[in-house]
Amino acid sequence: MQANPPTLSPALAEPAGPLAGSEQAAGLGLYVHVPFCASTCDFCAFYQEQPERAELDRYLDGIECELALAGPLPRVETIFWGGGTPTTLPARDLERLGRALLDRLPSAPLEWTVEMAPSSVKVDKLAALRDLGVNRISLGVQSFRPETLNALGRRHSPAQIYAAIDAIRAAGFENLNLDFIFAAPGQALTGWLADLAEAVRLAPAHLSTYCLTFEEDTALWLKLSRGQVKPDVQVDADLYEATWDFLGAAGYAQYEISNYAQPGRACRHNLSTWAMGEWFGLGPSAASQFRGRRWGNPSDLNRWLNGLAAGKPECVDEVKLTPALLAADALIFGLRLNAGVNLATLAARFREFDFTALDPLWRELEDEGFLERTGSDLSVIRLTRPGRLVADRVGVRILELT
Repeated sequence: MQANPPTLSPALAEPAGPLAGSEQAAGLGLYVHVPFCASTCDFCAFYQEQPERAELDRYLDGIECELALAGPLPRVETIFWGGGTPTTLPARDLERLGRALLDRLPSAPLEWTVEMAPSSVKVDKLAALRDLGVNRISLGVQSFRPETLNALGRRHSPAQIYAAIDAIRAAGFENLNLDFIFAAPGQALTGWLADLAEAVRLAPAHLSTYCLTFEEDTALWLKLSRGQVKPDVQVDADLYEATWDFLGAAGYAQYEISNYAQPGRACRHNLSTWAMGEWFGLGPSAASQFRGRRWGNPSDLNRWLNGLAAGKPECVDEVKLTPALLAADALIFGLRLNAGVNLATLAARFREFDFTALDPLWRELEDEGFLERTGSDLSVIRLTRPGRLVADRVGVRILELT
């Protein structure tokens, strides 16, 4: 790609905002969106493109240009490659992408996660990732049952899942996450528990289990609008609670509503994001939260590239981070964690925000059995089991009051 001489990105040139100098999640996260997928799943609303050779080259040129425009990056604690399917890229392109990042970083990250689809797992790709220093793989299993995979529009087979897991482990990756979706059309509790039992038998370090959501502009949304599928809130709640019970009994500690891990295997990148730490996003549709601003890159390869070529990366949905916005988000995402949040710690971090304004909400949630307070000064609040089932509703109430 032909670009203007690199200049310092506005994101890096601006003075520190309300995140700087305050108590916060340590380390910068680096997110890279790889927007290529061989096919689109029925539930997926993420921005993606077909992996044509010319487009892959334009994308990689764009990442290198975006990094040059960003200037020197501070210490990066975690890297996360998402998509799309990052490993749609051939091994040589994965190496090029990884080297472009490493050449700009002062040191290697503590955690480097790459999302993979079972059909994209190849020996040469795994070797390239291992040599770069990637140390965590998140495999999009979704289900071991052919009928559920079909209902979700997934293109891989159960045989490909097992082959992928064997290959990942043979390549030396011990920190493996298996990603699942439940409440698929036609899925029964018995089938979902069978999926969980098989997942536990395979003993990954981490499990993510997400309740199916119907996003606009997806094939499943179209089926919903036609009445071909019908979500059931009570069934969703039953599946949530069955998951919590089953995985807890199997030794997987739940640390967030949808995430479970063996000791020491929680996802560092996500924890920092949920704590309203800082992250810098690269690639079309990637989001950033950095030095007092939150913004996204355009969800369009050409628009993203055109901004880079002009030396002025295009930003969308840009907002200035205020203490009220950050405090509200830290509460909303923090309450999704089993550990909850420490109000005293947040009050010290966001000194301009009046946390006492939310005291009536906490009392209301306590009275309803959705929230409990702990600690010597009762400053730690967390959702109870019934409260976790209505976490989204709690988040809306927090937004309304802030």
